[in-house]
Amino acid sequence: MKRTFRLTLTFITLLLVVSGFIACSRRENTFTVALDTAPTLDPFRGSNAASYRMQQLMFNTLIKKNERFEYIGELASDIQPSADNLSYTFTLRDGVKFHDGRPLTSSDVKYTFDTLFASDASKAASFMEGTGASKQNHIQAVETPDARTVVMRLNKPWTELLANLVAIPIIPPGSAANLESAPLGSGPFRFVRKDESQQVYDLEANENYWEGAPQIKRLRVRVILDANTLQAELRSGRVDLAPNVTNFTPDAYNSLKTDANLQVKQFPGANVAYLSFNTQVDPLKDARVRRAIAMAIDREGIVRDLLLGQAQVAHSILPQTSWAYSDKDKIPYDPEAAKRLLDEAGFRDPDGDGPQMRFPRSLEFRILGSSVAISRYSSVIQNAVKQIGVPVDIVTMELQALLEAQQRGQYQLSAGSWVGGNQDPIFLRDLFTETRFNRTKYKNPDIDRILGEATTTTDRERARALYTEAQSIITRDMPMLPLWYPANMIIARKSIGQIEVDPSGDWRFIRRLTIENK
Repeated sequence: MKRTFRLTLTFITLLLVVSGFIACSRRENTFTVALDTAPTLDPFRGSNAASYRMQQLMFNTLIKKNERFEYIGELASDIQPSADNLSYTFTLRDGVKFHDGRPLTSSDVKYTFDTLFASDASKAASFMEGTGASKQNHIQAVETPDARTVVMRLNKPWTELLANLVAIPIIPPGSAANLESAPLGSGPFRFVRKDESQQVYDLEANENYWEGAPQIKRLRVRVILDANTLQAELRSGRVDLAPNVTNFTPDAYNSLKTDANLQVKQFPGANVAYLSFNTQVDPLKDARVRRAIAMAIDREGIVRDLLLGQAQVAHSILPQTSWAYSDKDKIPYDPEAAKRLLDEAGFRDPDGDGPQMRFPRSLEFRILGSSVAISRYSSVIQNAVKQIGVPVDIVTMELQALLEAQQRGQYQLSAGSWVGGNQDPIFLRDLFTETRFNRTKYKNPDIDRILGEATTTTDRERARALYTEAQSIITRDMPMLPLWYPANMIIARKSIGQIEVDPSGDWRFIRRLTIENK
């Protein structure tokens, strides 16, 4: 009896050891990437940056953006607009398969868009114009003349079609109902499981991926909200890669550089941080006051001393790599000229001998309280404008409350960043004409006319000239000051190679990573 018990105990012990070894092996063979925001897996509904990054791992779209943010084919090998711009013909690539083995055909594209347009998903609204009973889809029909050809017919010429297609992954028939629980795409990694309680998402390499299978075979995405926890996980080796951690300070990146097992890489970024003015409230109704505040801010100094060089000063809302970018007109750092502008606007220094308060009340500067980065540079801006006689009180708010206040015009100054949207020059129209994104409440008939033509012409050179003119006027009127383009900061184990990130910060680079001793 005792012998049997000892044998059983030995067997159990051996089993536990083997199980532990297997678990350890699995853990060692799993490549872990960190997100600092929870994603939505359903690509029709996920709209934050984390959701978009996850989408790029699992799905493909008809169209993607290149390094100059021009629209090129992804699943489409060829794109042909008709002479009257009332239809677009897409030729699909050969050899593309979904994760369940089904080949990609034009019927999948039709299913995707028919499903999207029949849903209440937020991304469907981008294809609509008008409201209520007058609401109409820009796309009149999606036709499939053969398995490799898709024709999208429009109700009228619409230059924003390709821009909107970038956000819509192609899915196979019958998969829409399970996009959040078991997403099915054609991307470089396939979904395996998720554990929402632990905020963990497990993926595996798509060995039949049409651009080539990833070297990473088992990929885990972990949501780690706390910056200190994430630093500890990176140092311990439990996280292999952490791209663009929004709640890391510049000092945190420099500290991680000293770890012998880690590398910190910096790449130029395209997203833009900005200072926003409410142009419909006093004293900010006057463009001279807005320009004066802008000229009091030493952006070069902030990038150098506070951001430790982990950004580049911005002279436009558009990124420098955009085909429509222009820095023909710039706002200089010139506090003395700023003071003269305030004098011209009727807000004189009371005694002329220093930074006396020129306004009877302080301006309210509303910011996101949870952002350490915004809090730090907002204090620097507060001190800078005080030196020209502009008193500012910083008010911290929760994200939803801040967005609502901006949309309703219930603020004077605000700060934030645009992620992704500013990569298309059409965004200038969204920000500075009467749309729901125009939180500055800026109005200018010339801008309405210029951007109206720029966003509808199919002549690229004419559009470029119009966008250049618009950027000059916007810089002159100063409804929004572009501050800087934050760099794409990547922290990774030393054993990881082929880290090359484009300005958008997309996660497509993960497919190309190489790994030694992992």
